[in-house]
Formats: sequence, structure tokens, C-alpha cells
Amino acid sequence: MKKHIYILLFFSLGVIMYSFGQDRKTFKVKDILRYCDNQLKRTLGELKDSSFMPRSMNSGQKKWSLVGIHDWTSGFWPGILWYDYEYFRNDRIKEKAIQYTEYLQPLVNPNQKVDHDIGFQIFCSYGNAYRLTGDEKYKKIILEAAAKLSELYNPVVGTILSWPNMVQKMGWPHNTIIDNMMNLEILFWASKNGGDKRYYDMAVSHAMVTKKNAFRENGSCFHVAVYDTISGKFIKGVTNQGYSDGSMWARGQAWAIYGYTMVYRETLDKQFLRFAEKVANIYLDRLPEDYIPYWDFDLPSIQDEPKDASAAAIASSALLELAQLEDNKEMAERYRSAAIVMLNNLSSKKYQSRNANNSFLKHCTGNHPSKYEIDASIIYADYYYIEALTRYNFTCNALRPYMRSSK
Repeated sequence: MKKHIYILLFFSLGVIMYSFGQDRKTFKVKDILRYCDNQLKRTLGELKDSSFMPRSMNSGQKKWSLVGIHDWTSGFWPGILWYDYEYFRNDRIKEKAIQYTEYLQPLVNPNQKVDHDIGFQIFCSYGNAYRLTGDEKYKKIILEAAAKLSELYNPVVGTILSWPNMVQKMGWPHNTIIDNMMNLEILFWASKNGGDKRYYDMAVSHAMVTKKNAFRENGSCFHVAVYDTISGKFIKGVTNQGYSDGSMWARGQAWAIYGYTMVYRETLDKQFLRFAEKVANIYLDRLPEDYIPYWDFDLPSIQDEPKDASAAAIASSALLELAQLEDNKEMAERYRSAAIVMLNNLSSKKYQSRNANNSFLKHCTGNHPSKYEIDASIIYADYYYIEALTRYNFTCNALRPYMRSSK
């Protein structure tokens, strides 16, 4: 298996290194990472010494709205600090990364109710902490988090339950949101690093069942797939954050690109590579001129709608990795080039927050139907932005692929 991985990576790296040479004069990743470093230091200067984490700022808002550790976004801020430390090796930033990471430890306590977002919460924080320090105490927390996530796996359906509260509220017996593709990474990692080997099978099953049911023929995804808990059969696809049940919600499609790219990385099963291409291609084919999508691709009067820079940040990070993993030179070039356009435009005056506030990016959309975090700065946009910049920097300048998870 390792031999095949190395062959794939060397082939992909050759393609990517040739292409990256074309960007280096115009895309100054070091300057952009320095900008992120300056912005997060401003945030650190405003945060009080507590476990509350930055989540979002509405347009015109100068300071972050903070959330507790149980919010689904709580892992992104420590993850950002770890990425910043990875590049600048600033011991003060490392101390803060450790501090905010360890605030999240109660999430894995046995008496703590399991949350399907524990992958976001723990792997973005503790996952990066362990990757950069090798400290076994972080590994232990990751394994405990994976065990908790596995409790939501339904073997009849073959996926992880996302929203238990929606079972009664909306009549969705077993519901699985496309966002949950991201949480599979902690299961894959745990299965290969001392956790239960069944986690791998759970993750593959989730990806397979989601692939079969949560997507339309053209490769666009539903936000929520609803299943019968007795038969395990797919009932319907609906939305909670998109424009309609039949529309392509921008961030959901970005989660899908990222998720299936990661599943291919972990399994090397070509059906997942081909599917990642399918879900990426429809996203790219329908982007506006600046490659930053509106919050949904199927809005009736789209030019009047808010953009979602968070979807672009997620997609750019995913596409950089997909380009590395590609077995087709032309497809690799398409994905790499698209990611660079996205990062260039996200790094422009139009989308960077700069002096408007302390975040990295603006013009994000959290939940438009529920009317919150519209045209806002949002912490997960910043996380995937700095992750994408880190991935670009490693592939371009360090002459090696950036892979986050499994050993």
C-alpha cells in the first residue's frame, strides 16, 4: 500500500511542481501568510484569557462574536493558530495554540453528549497539534473523539446520524448532512493510528451510501439525506441552508469536493477519485467570473445575492489536494489552476478583511435561510484559507506534498 502511495505522490508532485512554477511570480504566498499572521495577532490582543473562541463578525462589526467550546466551530481557531505556528515557528503562537486546543478536552469526556461535529472540533485542533508536535496526549484525545463519533454510526443505514434533534422536529428519522463527509477524516486517522479498525469501514460505508443517495445525476449534492431507520432506505434529499431542496448550495458542494478528495487519499479507491472529479467539475463549471460563488448556485436573481467566500476557501484547499492526487495531468492542472485563481481573488482587497476587522476574509454566508452570518467574516473561512495557503506553500516551496492525516 505504501509503495503505491509513494508512486502516486511522486507522479502527482511532478505535475504540480511544473505547474506551480508558473504561479510563483504572481502569487506571493509568503506575503499572504504574513497578512494572516498579523490579523490573528490582532485577534489575540483582543481576546480575554478564557475558553471562548472567535466565530463570526457581521459586516461593519469590529470584534469577533465568541462561542463556547460546544459550538461546532470551536476547533477552527486553535487550528488556525497551529497553521500559523507551522510556518512562522513563533513560540508565543504555539503557546496560544496549545492553550486553545486544550480548552476543548471536555468534549471527549464520557459524560459529554456525542456531537457529529466532533471531527471538526477535535481534528482541526488536536489533529494539527499532534501532527506538529507528536505529543501522545493529543493522540489520545483524537482516539477518544473518534470513539465518540462512532456512536452515531447507524449500521442499518450505513452513515453517521447528523442531527438527532431533527428526528422529531422535522420528521427526519435518520439524517446525514453533506458536511459530515468532513468528519470521516478522524475515523480514518484513528483506524490507522491505534483506534478500532472498524472506524475505517464505517467511514467507507458512510462515503459509499452518501455517494449513492445524496447526489443528483449531475454531481450536485443535497444538503441533507433522509433515511428510514428500519429498512435503511433513502427517503429524500432536502436542504436546511441552501435555497431549495433541488438547488446546489455552494458550501455544501465545497464540503463534498473536500470530503471525497480526502476519502480517496485514505482509501486509494479510484471510484472516489472519479467521484471527487465529478463533484468538483460541476462546481467549477458553474462558478462566476471571479471564482467566488454566490451562496447558492440556483438563486433566481443571483447577481443581487451575497457571495460565500467560505465555500471558495474550502474548495481551494480541496482542489490543491485533488490536484496532487490526480492520475490525469490535464485534470490536475485544471484543479490547481482553479485553486490559484480562488486564492488570488480571496487575497484581493475585495475579499480580505484587512483594516475592516481582524479576520482574514469577508463576504461569507453562514445560513442565509435562517438570516444569520450573511456577508460576514466567519472563522471556518479563515481556517480553510490558511490551510489552502499552507498546502500551496508546501507543494510549491518545500518540494513535498502536504498531507494532513494518516501516517
